[in-house]
Amino acid sequence: MRPSFPMRSGGGGEIGKYGKYLGEWGNLGSQTQKGIASFALSSNRQRPLAGTLHAAIFNVFRRFSHQVLYIAPPMIIGYFTMQWAIERNEYLNSKAGIKEFGTDE
Repeated sequence: MRPSFPMRSGGGGEIGKYGKYLGEWGNLGSQTQKGIASFALSSNRQRPLAGTLHAAIFNVFRRFSHQVLYIAPPMIIGYFTMQWAIERNEYLNSKAGIKEFGTDE
């Protein structure tokens, strides 16, 4: 294989003080290209959402199943504690609660 040639736009122009082309856009007198220029389309660019829906469903299930034991017990304990506190508060502020635990003023 032979190296590809550099693509340069513009035509002949004035040569600057140091032998560099100082003219049109794209031909700024840089070094010549070495090696082979090849272009390919990445697999991520071809199908950027390939398998997203399938992976999302199973990934959500996997992550949920790994975290449920860290989240569920404190939430259940908190729910039952709050229910007990609400019922206790309603009882203490009722006639029977005031009669049982109320103070004389």
